[in-house]
Amino acid sequence: MKRTFLLAIAVSLILAGCGAKEESQKSNGTSDEGKEQVHKEEETTEEKPKTDAAQGAEEPAEDEVKSEEVVQASPQYKMSGDFSIQNIDNPDEKIVLLTIDDAPDKNALDMAKTLKELNVKAIFFVNGHFLDTPEEGEILKQIHKMGFPIGNHTYNHKSLRDLTEEEQRKEIVDLNDRVEELIGERPQFFRAPFGMNTDYSKQLAADEKMLLMNWTYGYDWEKDYQSKEALADIMVNTPLLRNGANLLMHDRKWTSEALGDIVKGLQNKGYKIVDPTQIETPANKETAAQ
Repeated sequence: MKRTFLLAIAVSLILAGCGAKEESQKSNGTSDEGKEQVHKEEETTEEKPKTDAAQGAEEPAEDEVKSEEVVQASPQYKMSGDFSIQNIDNPDEKIVLLTIDDAPDKNALDMAKTLKELNVKAIFFVNGHFLDTPEEGEILKQIHKMGFPIGNHTYNHKSLRDLTEEEQRKEIVDLNDRVEELIGERPQFFRAPFGMNTDYSKQLAADEKMLLMNWTYGYDWEKDYQSKEALADIMVNTPLLRNGANLLMHDRKWTSEALGDIVKGLQNKGYKIVDPTQIETPANKETAAQ
């Protein structure tokens, strides 16, 4: 009897101990079933890859970005070997190009205003020694903001044939750097002083993605044409005027005074003044091909 009683007590203690152990495991979440459930929750809370829709909301797809880019129109004009300008699709179109060298000296801004009032464009070929002060830089900015392309006419207007290659490089590239500093873009046109290039300057202009340009006629540096009336007459009535003529003028008082009459005289003869931004250059040709 006594032995039976002791055996019953022992069994009771063992069962009580097992129950306490199970309750302890459940309260700590460490039972086998609990461990499995925790593992499943860890799996479900891992970061899942974003769906295509979510990715598109944060980062536009590549084709969407491209669709918002501004597509530059193909150039409408090109320069011929004799430095005249041609309509690519209509070579017989009556057109002329206006260019102004040695800017911005004392008259360039007034000339730009005259052209703006007449709703025509010209290339302003600049010299770096006219851009040395903040005031001169502001004039160039104004001309550019009015819609006129800025061309490179070298820094100091020295004959390139008298300079070393390194000196030529400084004359050309340093001016491109200065123009870009002022207006945020580099010139797309290059005209050498006196129209005298070297093999090196031609290659450098190409490397800088500039169109090498001279002219077909001009008169305002000649003594006989240093007045408003004489210059306006010869620029419009010269036998050198023809389709595609590339007119050379300078930042001069008499040229500024004659400019309005020159434009109107050319238009009265049926000539369209070309917008230089529509001329094919190495820079815009490369952009259009991309």
